[in-house]
Amino acid sequence: MPSATSAVIFCGSGFPDPLGMLLFPILAVYPNRRYIPTLSISISDRSGLGMLDGVSLDQLRSFLAAVDEGSFSAAARKLRRAQSAVSELVSTLEDQIGVTLFDRSGRYPKLTPQGAVLLADARGIVAGVDFMKARAKGIAAGLEPELSVVVDVFFPLAAITEAAKEFRERFPGVPLRLFVEALGGAYKPVLDRIASLGVVGSLPIMPASLSGERLIALEFVVVAAPNHPLASVKGIIAKSELVKHVQLVLTDRTALSEGREFGVMSPQTWRLADLFAKHAFLLNGLGWGGMPVHAVERDLREGKLVKLSIEDTTSGGLIMPMSAVYPTSAPPGPAGRWLIERLKRCSSQVTAGAAGAYLHASGEGPSVRRIRRTR
Repeated sequence: MPSATSAVIFCGSGFPDPLGMLLFPILAVYPNRRYIPTLSISISDRSGLGMLDGVSLDQLRSFLAAVDEGSFSAAARKLRRAQSAVSELVSTLEDQIGVTLFDRSGRYPKLTPQGAVLLADARGIVAGVDFMKARAKGIAAGLEPELSVVVDVFFPLAAITEAAKEFRERFPGVPLRLFVEALGGAYKPVLDRIASLGVVGSLPIMPASLSGERLIALEFVVVAAPNHPLASVKGIIAKSELVKHVQLVLTDRTALSEGREFGVMSPQTWRLADLFAKHAFLLNGLGWGGMPVHAVERDLREGKLVKLSIEDTTSGGLIMPMSAVYPTSAPPGPAGRWLIERLKRCSSQVTAGAAGAYLHASGEGPSVRRIRRTR
C-alpha cells in the first residue's frame, strides 16, 4: 500500500480554511519504487453536512480526459493507462464526492448535468496545479538552448524583424528558429512541441493545453482591384451584390478549425492556401476579399486596390486580436518571455514601406473578428 505525507494549508488567521482544506500529499511510494505525485482535496464544513476527502489529481485528470475524449477507452489511450484503471479512477471519484458524473446507459458515457457543473471546478483545479508547476519551472529554468517560434501570417513581419534585431543583441547565444504559418497551422507546431512559442490569431476555441497572452490587435479591410465590378459600386455594397462575385478566402491546412466556416459571404469562392497567391489574385481582379491593413496600405495609396464598404460592417474596419501562446505545462524560458514582452510593445500599424516588404497577406469576410477556418 502506498504511503503519503500531507501538508495542510492554513488561512491567514492560523486556523484551517473553514470552506475547505487543500491537502498536498508530497509523494506516494509504490512497491516498484516509482514516485507518483498526487493531489488530495479535503473539503469540510462546520455544519457537519459531509466531507469530500481523498480526491486525487489522477482522478480529476481521468475525469477530464473522459469528457474531452468522449469515452473511457479513448481517455485511457490519451493518458497511456489501462481502461480499467481510468474507469476505476472515475468511479471512485464519483463515490467520494457523492455525485454521478456520467450516464453510462448508452454506448458511450454521457456527462450528467451535475457532472457538467463540476467539470469547470475540475478544470480549474488541474489548471491551477499546472500553473503552479509551470511557474516553478520558469523560475528554475535557465536560458533556452534554442528558441523556436511560429508566427501567424497576419502578424506584421516588420514588427517581428525589429524584435529579432533586439533579440540577437540581447541573446547572442540563443539561435532563433522561425516558422510562418496560417490559421490553425500557427497553433499546430506549438501543440506538437515543434515550436515552444506561437504568435497567433484567435481560433474560435483555444486548445485547452495552451495558455495565451494578448499582444496587439490588427485591423482588416475588404478590398478589390479598381477594375473589379464591385469597385464601381458607390456607397455601401449590399450582401446581395457580393454573392454575385468570387470571394478569395484563405483555407486552413489543419483540422483545428474544421467545420467552422465564417466570414464567407459568397457561394462563389476560390480557396487558396498560399498567401502570396491571394494577394496576387486580388491585385489582378480575380476576386474580392479581406486583407490586413498593414499588408495593403501601399496598394490602397497607389490605387492598386480599393477599399469596399460592405453592408453590416463597421466603418472603423474589422479587428483581429493577436496573442502569444505556449503549452501551459512548458512555459517559455527567459528568452521566450523577453520576446513576448517585446511583441506586446509593437504597434498594430506599420509604415507603407514596411508593409511593402511584408511576407504575409490574407484576409477574411466582413463579419468576422476572429481567425476562422477560411477567409
